[in-house]
Amino acid sequence: MQVEAVRTTGIYCRADCSAEPLPQNVTHYSNPVAAEVAGFRPCLRCHPERRAGSLADLDVPAPVGAALLRINDGYLDDHDEDALAAQVGYSARQLRRLFEQHVGATPTTIARSRRAHFARCLIDDTDLTFTEIARAAGFGGARQLHRAMTSVFCFTPTELRSKRRRSDYAELDGGLVLEVPALTPYDFGTFVAHQDCRAIPGVEAVASDTAGTTYVRSFSACGHPGIAEVTAPSHGGNDSLQLRLHLPTYDSIIDAVSRVRALLGTDEDPAPVTAALEGDPMIGPLVRAAPGLRVPRSWDRFETAVRIIVGQQISLAAASTLSGRIAERFGTPIDPVLECCDDVLVPLTHLFPGAATLASAGGAGFAGLGFTQQRIDTIVGFSQAVADGEFDLSAADTLDATVARLCELPGIGPWTAHLIAMRVFGHDDAFPASDLGLRRAAERLAGHPVSARELEALADSWRPYRSWAAQHLWHGGRQSAR
Repeated sequence: MQVEAVRTTGIYCRADCSAEPLPQNVTHYSNPVAAEVAGFRPCLRCHPERRAGSLADLDVPAPVGAALLRINDGYLDDHDEDALAAQVGYSARQLRRLFEQHVGATPTTIARSRRAHFARCLIDDTDLTFTEIARAAGFGGARQLHRAMTSVFCFTPTELRSKRRRSDYAELDGGLVLEVPALTPYDFGTFVAHQDCRAIPGVEAVASDTAGTTYVRSFSACGHPGIAEVTAPSHGGNDSLQLRLHLPTYDSIIDAVSRVRALLGTDEDPAPVTAALEGDPMIGPLVRAAPGLRVPRSWDRFETAVRIIVGQQISLAAASTLSGRIAERFGTPIDPVLECCDDVLVPLTHLFPGAATLASAGGAGFAGLGFTQQRIDTIVGFSQAVADGEFDLSAADTLDATVARLCELPGIGPWTAHLIAMRVFGHDDAFPASDLGLRRAAERLAGHPVSARELEALADSWRPYRSWAAQHLWHGGRQSAR
């Protein structure tokens, strides 16, 4: 997200801010962090630091993209720049140079800014103490929070809290309520419609009542199991979502918020996709009918990859059932005290197991769960590759390289590889042409049978947004089936 920095005031703003500085006093930066490094602070009127997509879609080399992905996952909260650089195959000096060239800030500066901006949201939106906010945002204590707020915003935490305008701050008794910004237009309904039939029983669910629809899931934060609920905002706008977290401690919840934004694609801009696809004779009407649709990604990359592998050549319902059995047998049970109570309607019972757990289970551990031996071998082999570090779920390779690397693993073919590339790695041009749901949707639109090869040929005109085109086909097919 580009921002405009005004040299005469020392403030940077969003492009749509109501302030009107003289053009000769304005300097453009590719993202808010670069403006902060140059000595500018966020505007208190338009709050550019709170807008979704601040570091999304930057045109950066693959190693920088991979490092940004890890930073967003909180990697630098527990590691230094040397470790981050080693993860992407560079020295720390080389990585800093690339970051300064392409992003305008070092990895450490970006990580600090990420924590500071999240802390600012907690200062504005909650009545948590400054010590609690510091720990929630990944700072060592209130003193580090004070330094970061003063450095980034030029105000102390106390001064920032005195400037907030809201009076209905979140209460802790019913969980911590936060606002998650989204690039507009955003359609939460298309996400829950997609996720409802793919949810892993005991781990995640979609629940509906008179108040609306909620996506709810279990997760772990700092070793503590918790529950996250995501709903559309009560005010009815499409520029944000409401996140409610149930945890015994709010330490490092910044990572949970990042996972929500990743899964729901709130930082992804649909405008260029709409511009590229809305004129297409086949899927153009679908794009125009659902301009706020996003491609669902993943909360936990390993969990999503396993769910896709489980779904090979079986129905969505069967894949969810089998994935739930994996969670029940190998996952960590959730303390009933932390269950999301009666409001959610669906009990959550387990955390999904990690790669090391499934790898160590071996083939014998899956006995009686209903899997074929071939599928068991694929799940265990994939888990072993991830656990051993042979396959990196945070890599930032090209689509072709990602698909080729996945297809080298036993039991994984193009359909699985393209879905994992789409959901786990966030590739916008992945396209599982053999998917039965895609073919049926295309057949309804074309009025005649469409083979996988014909669909792949049709999809050439949808590059480089074939993943978005696929999501529109799935969504349109689901709407037609009602």
